[in-house]
Amino acid sequence: MGEAINSAQADRRSFDVIIIGAGFAGLYALHTLRSMGLSVRVFEQGDGIGGTWFWNRYPGARCDVESLQYSYSFSEELEREWAWTERYAQQPEILRYLDFVADKFGLRKDIQLETRIESLVFQDDAGVWRAATRDGETFESHFVIAATGCLSSAKKPDIEGIENFAGCSVFTGRWPKEGVELSGKRVCVIGTGSSAIQAIPEIAKSAGHLTVFQRTANFSIPARNAPLSPERVADWKANLPENRRRAREEAITGTLYKFAIKCAHDADPDERVAEFEDRWRVGGAGFMHAYNDLLRDEESNNLAADFVRGQIRAIVKDPQTVARLTPNDHPIGTKRICVDSDYYATFNRDNVDLVSLREIGGIEIVAAGVKAGDQVYPCDVLVLATGFDAISGPLLAMDVRGRNGRALRDKWKDGAKEYLGLIPAGFPNLLTITGPGSPSVISNVVVSIEQHVEFIAALLRHMAAHKYSIVDAGEIAEAEWMARVTEIANGTLYPKANSWYVGANVPGKPRGFIAFIGVGAYRKICNEIAADDFRGFEFS
Repeated sequence: MGEAINSAQADRRSFDVIIIGAGFAGLYALHTLRSMGLSVRVFEQGDGIGGTWFWNRYPGARCDVESLQYSYSFSEELEREWAWTERYAQQPEILRYLDFVADKFGLRKDIQLETRIESLVFQDDAGVWRAATRDGETFESHFVIAATGCLSSAKKPDIEGIENFAGCSVFTGRWPKEGVELSGKRVCVIGTGSSAIQAIPEIAKSAGHLTVFQRTANFSIPARNAPLSPERVADWKANLPENRRRAREEAITGTLYKFAIKCAHDADPDERVAEFEDRWRVGGAGFMHAYNDLLRDEESNNLAADFVRGQIRAIVKDPQTVARLTPNDHPIGTKRICVDSDYYATFNRDNVDLVSLREIGGIEIVAAGVKAGDQVYPCDVLVLATGFDAISGPLLAMDVRGRNGRALRDKWKDGAKEYLGLIPAGFPNLLTITGPGSPSVISNVVVSIEQHVEFIAALLRHMAAHKYSIVDAGEIAEAEWMARVTEIANGTLYPKANSWYVGANVPGKPRGFIAFIGVGAYRKICNEIAADDFRGFEFS
């Protein structure tokens, strides 16, 4: 296995392209741009590659997109060499996959690990970016590609007294490599989002006692995870090119499911129940494709939501716990639909309690545990499943300054915006993969990553052919694009939820739905723009 370079080996200081992040996006960007003859250096803050799959090692961590589809499609040879073992791959298997990719394509020699970029400053006179690391090193490049991920900036919880806790505290998104001893321990989990819904059933199996603190109940669909059968794999690979084409061009999220061809109201009640039961039996996020209007029509959506509420009542034995676990404040699917393994059934265990913060108000951390109301819940291990500052957070975690020293934080003070989710106006040669205004988190992100990298490669080839050195986004083009993103979102039910999609989980963050809904439609628009000499971009 090849070795990545570390900061002590980093002698070179100037590159054509600097890439920040060595996850799915950074690896593919490195492979693609290096094949164009460009000098590229990837900077990764972790001591290993993998991005979100390097950091999220919590118990039960696995992908909620089926593994056959949550994988690269750029190399058919790679697809035929690698063999996934489960319908939904666990974190260690995804990390092994990315290690395999890095070694197969010889990527490690251009990846510098344990290096956090603290600032990016555009040099107006020279037309280059200067990147400074936490350790005080500086590097320059003509282009910077932010492959920082949409869910990589963990949100620190604003909980009083958290520094006073005497036990072990850990974020799900920064789970220690060496693991955490949970056997027989009194564990408190704060949060019931996607990570918590995966972790809670696994923690409950080994903890002496588990107390879950919930602010908002979430809808979750059973994963029905299982080993991949040889027949399923053979069928997928027999139709590989067509499957990948349909995912890119026809699937609204970039993931193939059994897609509905009619609205919920066009089915009679018995037919609807049978369809929902079939989707529940099969498992996975394909439940939301039972009918084609579930995210557009509130009455149709409520039919699906009521079915899931009924399933919760059927699974959970205690009526008070049922009431707490049943979502009633948002349409199903408008928060990221969760996919679980025995989440609801876990609350039937004698060693598991659920505390509703909506019933008792806020919580406070004390040395001995979690204080909720007048009661202190003893705790040895505090698990913070408090989510991420999504989409814009990873870029804003750095001090990014564009033309005339303008800070990206100032540009985005009223909400993150970019042209096509690829470049923020006023920040030339800064290209973001799955940035604000692209399908990003409303998609199978690997599909979106590949499309963005390929668009960026075409953009750079266009610049080389015309001898351009600078590309920026036009401010009018950027504004019109973000208005289009908002208009599309407002035609759906997504904005009706106080979700991390709109920034509601981060106090003070501007609210707004900033993901483009529709992978195929987005790809078509990008292709048209590229064919029209990259309309909306400004070159010099």
